[in-house]
Amino acid sequence: MKTILLNTPEETENTAAKLALQIQAPCHIYLEGQLGAGKTTFVKGFLRGCGYTGLVKSPTYTLVETYVVNDVVILHADLYRIKDPFELEEMGFRDYFSANTIALIEWASHAADWLPKPQFSWALKIPSDGKGRILEMCE
Repeated sequence: MKTILLNTPEETENTAAKLALQIQAPCHIYLEGQLGAGKTTFVKGFLRGCGYTGLVKSPTYTLVETYVVNDVVILHADLYRIKDPFELEEMGFRDYFSANTIALIEWASHAADWLPKPQFSWALKIPSDGKGRILEMCE
């Protein structure tokens, strides 16, 4: 496991942008972390690293936001409100996964047995002093 200290939201975005340059579709990335840990900030940086320049919205209420960059679909999902993985089946969630998709899935633990296995599992943690964030990266 690799650990990176992120002192500011800007560092979080910049680190995510650099990581994005190393990722190719198809890829599934699980993003874990408590509420307010910076998962959506991380995804914003990841999208910027992929070349996306538009507005990045949190999928907290929509569950899924998709972005297209150079024929690659980048899926950002937030499964926090999912109580039963069957809800994902009903909404056709599997249809989002294809050979040209990079999926960043927050709260994947809410449906881990149903989701495709991740190539990467990354966690953003808030240190006990509340300063900055810690990115833990498992492959």
